[in-house]
Amino acid sequence: MPRGHVVGNVPGSGVASPQAILFDFGGTLDADGVPWKTRVRRLFAEEGVAPAPDDFDRVFYAVDDALTGAIPSTLSFGETVSGLTSGVASGLDVRDAAIADRVARRFVGAALAHLRGHAPLLDRLRMRHALGVVSNFYGNLDAICSEAGIAHFFGVLIDSVRVGCRKPDPRIFEAALEPLKVTPARALFVGDSLARDMAGARALGMPHVWLTPAAAAEPCCPGDRTVRALEDLEGILP
Repeated sequence: MPRGHVVGNVPGSGVASPQAILFDFGGTLDADGVPWKTRVRRLFAEEGVAPAPDDFDRVFYAVDDALTGAIPSTLSFGETVSGLTSGVASGLDVRDAAIADRVARRFVGAALAHLRGHAPLLDRLRMRHALGVVSNFYGNLDAICSEAGIAHFFGVLIDSVRVGCRKPDPRIFEAALEPLKVTPARALFVGDSLARDMAGARALGMPHVWLTPAAAAEPCCPGDRTVRALEDLEGILP
């Protein structure tokens, strides 16, 4: 499907003139709707490491959980992803350390390219809307956004470790809206996860847009918008 295509364009979806736009980080700002687990698994497969999906998921989630809240708040993007990929490699009994290193470097390179590539879009959006990030992260979201050169676009950067709750808990969204002084009804959330991003925003009564590359994907709620690329967001805003 070509870039610029927008589906789910139904009147009354509630995205008109939001005062604030909140974004998920992983899978949304750093990729066009593809979560970290999927990208890491794909990169390992390209290195010839292709366990059964259930086995990979089990290892990935165990390593991900172990890193959450256990790393310095200043840890770089490269070191963060390296910790993740080396842990996954160990859990999968991959003996060649160079494989995890290559996966980490490729992951970070692609993610930073996405983050920096979105800078013009974020710069345009912040002229009309307050912007924020709400992410289930490891505790170093601020450092990574600063490293990527995008932190200055956002009025708030909400890291689940720092606020003590995770999406879809409505409290994590409220933690972003309160300093922006915006009600849920006048905000818009953009994310790639139905279970965390869309469900969490819906529970709070916040309009939401699902970012997904899946051509046949159906939004979670009648009237919701779905976009294939982050740049498509401008096409559904007044």
